[in-house]
Amino acid sequence: MTVTQHGASGKTVLVTGASSGIGRAVARRFAQDGWLVMLAGRDQQKLLSLQQELPGSSMHASKLENSAACDALVEVTIGQFGRLDALINCAGIIQRKTAQETDDACWAETMRINLDVPFYLSRGALPYLTQSRGAIVNIASDWGLNAGRNAAAYCASKGGLVMLTKSMALDHAKDGVTINAVCPGDVDTPMLVNEAAQRGVDYQEAMATNNADVPTGRITKPEEVAALCAFLCSDQARQITGTAMLIDGGANA
Repeated sequence: MTVTQHGASGKTVLVTGASSGIGRAVARRFAQDGWLVMLAGRDQQKLLSLQQELPGSSMHASKLENSAACDALVEVTIGQFGRLDALINCAGIIQRKTAQETDDACWAETMRINLDVPFYLSRGALPYLTQSRGAIVNIASDWGLNAGRNAAAYCASKGGLVMLTKSMALDHAKDGVTINAVCPGDVDTPMLVNEAAQRGVDYQEAMATNNADVPTGRITKPEEVAALCAFLCSDQARQITGTAMLIDGGANA
């Protein structure tokens, strides 16, 4: 990949979940477009390898347990780059369990990562995004719009994230901040591998079934989700806010 001269756009983005999957693809795409990137995640070694790949990027490895940790991440980003133009909340988990199978710890962890952390980060970032007339993109899910089986906590968290997105978009449209949710169907990431393992299904067989279920003939690539995020943070998308945008190859049609 050829990376534009780092910082050429003069803009800065904070990307959570940057150590793998969609988050990693998002970080690469924004760096390629000339943004300075703050890489956030828990896997320090993976973040370090990505930082070395992306000139001008910085990294912050931590477990975002609470609002204080999220506020600290925003402040680290401002301290490093002096401004914030976009926040992309990519971190997420899924536990394939029904409500009866979901214990308190599973529910709390799913809500913390999928809903609480995006809320805390958005709340902390909004004062800076208002200054830059920036953008927030929350990676939700098609299961935040149409529920799936055996994923009660996940569906609830992603549905909450969609509504949080819409509510914040209304509140901050007057501030010039665009806030949108991207709702992928199945995406070829390590999360999908883990999900297949939870269901006791061979990953290659699961992929064949998933691909066959998509009208376009295949599931989505993380780079395609990243491209949509980049567009939503661009000047061409200033009139798009409060949306929950599907990217699923037509599966929900």
